[in-house]
Amino acid sequence: MSMIQYISSAAVPTVILLIIVYGLIEKNKVYDTFLEGAKEGIEIVFRLIPTLIGIFVAVGALRSSGVLDFIIEMIKPITNIFHIPGEIMPLAIIRPISGSASTAIATDIMTKFGVDSHIGLIASTLMGSTETTFYTIAIYTSCVGIKKIKFVLAASLLGDLAGMLISVAIWGFLS
Repeated sequence: MSMIQYISSAAVPTVILLIIVYGLIEKNKVYDTFLEGAKEGIEIVFRLIPTLIGIFVAVGALRSSGVLDFIIEMIKPITNIFHIPGEIMPLAIIRPISGSASTAIATDIMTKFGVDSHIGLIASTLMGSTETTFYTIAIYTSCVGIKKIKFVLAASLLGDLAGMLISVAIWGFLS
C-alpha cells in the first residue's frame, strides 16, 4: 500500500517536472508560457461568471419556488407508465442543470432510502449515466462564442433521457 501512496504523492510533481524539462528541451520560455496561460485562464473565468450566476440563480429559484414539485406532478402519469419512481424525479430534472444541486439531491435520496435500496441504486446509476447538460453547454459555448446550440442541446437532453430510462430499466430488471 505504501508504494501506491508514494506513486500518487509523486504523480503531480513528476508531471510538472516533465513539462518543465520538455519546455527546456524545446527551448520554450516555460515561465512566460505559464504566465500567458494563467492570464488566459483568468480571462475565461471572468467571461464565465455571468453564465454561472445565471445557472445558480435558476436552480435556486426552481428548487425553492415549488415549480419542481409542480413539474413532477404534471409528468407523473408518464413516469408511472415507465415505472419510474417519483422519488428520483427531482434528481432526473435537476441533473441536466446543476451538478452540485443534483449531488445534494442524490445525497438526500441515499440518506432517506439507503445506498443499497432500489431508489438509491437508481439514483447512483442516474448520476453516473447522465450529464449536467445545460451547465456544460453554457460553459463551452460561452467560452468560444457559439450561439446556435439547439441541435447540441436536443442530442444532449436525449442522451440524458436515455441514461435515466436505462438506469430505471437496469435496476428494475436486476431487483
